[in-house]
Amino acid sequence: MTTSPSAHHPTGAEPTPEPTPEPPAEHPTTEPTRTARAHSFNAVAAQYAANRPTYPPALFDAIEDLTGRPLTGTRVADVGAGTGIATALLHARGAHVVAVEPGDGMAAQFRRTLPGIPVIRGTGDDLPLTDASVDLVTYAQAWHWTDRARSVPEALRVLRPGGALALWWNTDALDVPWIAEAAARTGRHFRIDISAEKRNVDHRTADPSGTLDFTRRTVRWSRRVPVDTHLANIGSHSVFLVHGAEHTASFLAEEREHLLRAFPDGFVEEVYEVVLLLAKTPA
Repeated sequence: MTTSPSAHHPTGAEPTPEPTPEPPAEHPTTEPTRTARAHSFNAVAAQYAANRPTYPPALFDAIEDLTGRPLTGTRVADVGAGTGIATALLHARGAHVVAVEPGDGMAAQFRRTLPGIPVIRGTGDDLPLTDASVDLVTYAQAWHWTDRARSVPEALRVLRPGGALALWWNTDALDVPWIAEAAARTGRHFRIDISAEKRNVDHRTADPSGTLDFTRRTVRWSRRVPVDTHLANIGSHSVFLVHGAEHTASFLAEEREHLLRAFPDGFVEEVYEVVLLLAKTPA
């Protein structure tokens, strides 16, 4: 886990901020700091685990295709693992996964949910792993919390020759009218730049040094969920968590009314595009 300090649109990934300065340029100077947003998830770990979207099988097919090897038997470090949404899916594909998570609340929820998978405390800027110890380093919704000047060399340090770094984000399908309308409401209410989301998910932002040669894949998918699940999902994102309960509650109450007018049966179709960036190391 751990996701971004830029804006978050109601149904997708939080956009990717620059690690410095704090806060991101598109935010007013009174915005909560990047660190505050990074730690905000620990208080809502159970809500996060219960309502955040998963990832489609096609994402893991793409990882196998780009790495040229099956996940079965692959040694994986899932960094910023949060409550273990991605970790569990990697494990189900047969990977030998160790999770790395810095947050107290998230790590505790991970252990309750996935007691059979090891989770160690640490960050991508200083990985608690030995040199050349894993075949694949993954970040699901988490790379943008790192300082790339540190996390890039750390990933390269722990990867074996021929290994790979895989980064991915669930981003909102803004070509869907109701999602675009919801994004506009979020942007107005929280004074954030929703369009920065997909702009910032690219190789230049992922590695400003240009050390890594990323290949990009996009996988579109959707899930149909009750309005309450949708609202709990968006309420678990940092932009909501750091703006105070009253400010967030007023937005979510208004959003419920908008959604029930659009979806009178009480179910919404959240549509995502998973953006995957994968870079291999020399064999």
